[in-house]
Amino acid sequence: MRGLLVREIEGFLHRYPGMRCFLLFLTFCCTSIAARPNVIFIISDDQGYPDLGCIGTKPVLTPNLDKLAAEGVRGASFYVTWPACTPSRGSVLTGRYPQRNGLYDMVRNDLVNYGYVYNAEEYATSPEMTLGLDPKEVTLGDMLKKAGYATGCVGKWDMGQAKRYLPLQRGFDFFYGHGNNGIDYYTHERYGVPSLFRGNVRTEEDKGSYVTDIFRREALYFVNENLGQKPFFLYLAFNAPHAASSFSEGTVAGKKRSGGPGVQVPEKYAALYQDKVKDEKLARYYGGVTCMDEAIGALMDTVEKAGQKDNTIFIFMSDNGGSGNGGNAPLNGSKSTMWEGGLRVPFIARWPGKLPAGKVTDEFITALELVPTLLAATETPAPEGVTLDGFNMLPILRGEASSPRKDMFWQRRSDKAARVGNWKWLESAKGKGLYDLSTDIGEKTDLSKEKPEVLKMMQDQFAAWRKTMDETEPRGPFRDY
Repeated sequence: MRGLLVREIEGFLHRYPGMRCFLLFLTFCCTSIAARPNVIFIISDDQGYPDLGCIGTKPVLTPNLDKLAAEGVRGASFYVTWPACTPSRGSVLTGRYPQRNGLYDMVRNDLVNYGYVYNAEEYATSPEMTLGLDPKEVTLGDMLKKAGYATGCVGKWDMGQAKRYLPLQRGFDFFYGHGNNGIDYYTHERYGVPSLFRGNVRTEEDKGSYVTDIFRREALYFVNENLGQKPFFLYLAFNAPHAASSFSEGTVAGKKRSGGPGVQVPEKYAALYQDKVKDEKLARYYGGVTCMDEAIGALMDTVEKAGQKDNTIFIFMSDNGGSGNGGNAPLNGSKSTMWEGGLRVPFIARWPGKLPAGKVTDEFITALELVPTLLAATETPAPEGVTLDGFNMLPILRGEASSPRKDMFWQRRSDKAARVGNWKWLESAKGKGLYDLSTDIGEKTDLSKEKPEVLKMMQDQFAAWRKTMDETEPRGPFRDY
């Protein structure tokens, strides 16, 4: 039968010789598409710089992330663009500073801090529903979808909940997750408001189920639907190990709320740490990380069993520094601060055969590099007319080149910071100073008085960066134009 089919095809090509070139071209295209790598990009929420088992300074159990690091590259000097959720995640998907893409502050309802529960009409016109990433911005989902990738977003979106802001309108084919901040892990509400979406529609179909398990299920569904069919890009954004945005039992309407449930986790995960740490909240924080790690391991196993391990890029990072995690030593500070503990985060990249295994790099790299790097890895052209603030860091991760990044700048309202070379300067409500990170990663010795010329240089560089940001094409939601 096979011989007959071959003779039939040969006879067809003999009668229509022009088709031979077309079929060769079609074969080339199919081969090229099949060879393009899958991308699984995982981002955790409020996971601190030292909070990986492979670092060895804490009792946290992360065997699957440790395996990713052992089979890939771990960055020890990797920075985000903002010390809290929304602007950091906006930069991850646009490759642009928050001050350039317009999402340079949080999208939040402040009255919940005083125990206020919004009714449906109030919520519809509140900041959480009306603000988001400017629709003019091009996301990594847009870029890879245009290049022929299946694109999926699972988990925390945090860049707007109105329809125009949601993932299906921002380059993603598939979305199951929440548009706002750290929801309750079981009710899936943020301060009383149901927050999960399937596509563009709010859903309570999974109410009562632990949300990390739900995101694991949906991520596996998307991957299994596309493995071997077409290259895919999965953006898996956990809300773990962020504390739940729920009112505590003692909340009184109109009064400043205090405390809250912290990180919620099934008891079996917290039990892993109850003999290792005295603080129950810390045990639950670690348990939340371990549960997330298991979900990541399920994805790794699925890709490997499908024979796609070598053709799949795994990226892992946290969106900002740790909070409620027992500290970020040897770094100073935590989430929401301009100290290293708020800005320097864990980072892992694995691409077997394309990146070395077991390498730790101390090269200066940032979240701004992610979009250009993934465009290069997937052979996808950068969007025309869009200024990206990073570069392809594959040569740096391979150890073939030094990082071309010489500086990085941050601003959160009146809080400012800059890193130029190994110098770090910050001026904020929680502290200020000039530090030499090559000898003082913990930012303990302020050299402002000893090095006034360096201090001025840092301030001048920051002012020049700020001027550049102000001169760019304006983007909402916060900029006045």
